[in-house]
Amino acid sequence: MDTQLKVVSILLFALAGANAFLPHHFNWKTDLAPIKLLNRQIMYVHTFFIAFILILMGLLCLTSSNDLLTTVLGRRIAIGLAAFWIARLLIQLFGYSSRLWKGKRFETSVHVIASLLWLYFSIVFIVIACF
Repeated sequence: MDTQLKVVSILLFALAGANAFLPHHFNWKTDLAPIKLLNRQIMYVHTFFIAFILILMGLLCLTSSNDLLTTVLGRRIAIGLAAFWIARLLIQLFGYSSRLWKGKRFETSVHVIASLLWLYFSIVFIVIACF
C-alpha cells in the first residue's frame, strides 16, 4: 500500500496542477464577467483552495504513508479521505448532468477518467482504513 500512496500523491499533485488551467479552459474571464464580483471571486478562491487541499493530501500521502498505514490516527485520517473521495465520486456520477458530456468525445473521456480516479482514491483509502 505504500506504493499506492506514492501513486496517489503523484496523481493528487497532477490534479492540483490541472486546476490552474480551469479558468482558461472554461473561459471564466468571459463567462463569469456578468456575475457579481463576489460570486466571481468565490469561484477563483474556491478553485485555489481545492488545489491547495489536493497538494496537502498529496504531501500527506508522500511524507506520512507509514503513519497512515500503521497508526490509529492514520486509519482515522484514511476513513475521512475515503469519505471525501466517495462523496466526490458520487457527485461525479450523479451531481453533473450527463448532457455536459454525453456524445462529446473529450468531455466523456474526462468524465470516465475522473470517475475512475475518484474510485481509485476511494479504494486505496478504504483499504487503508479497513486493514
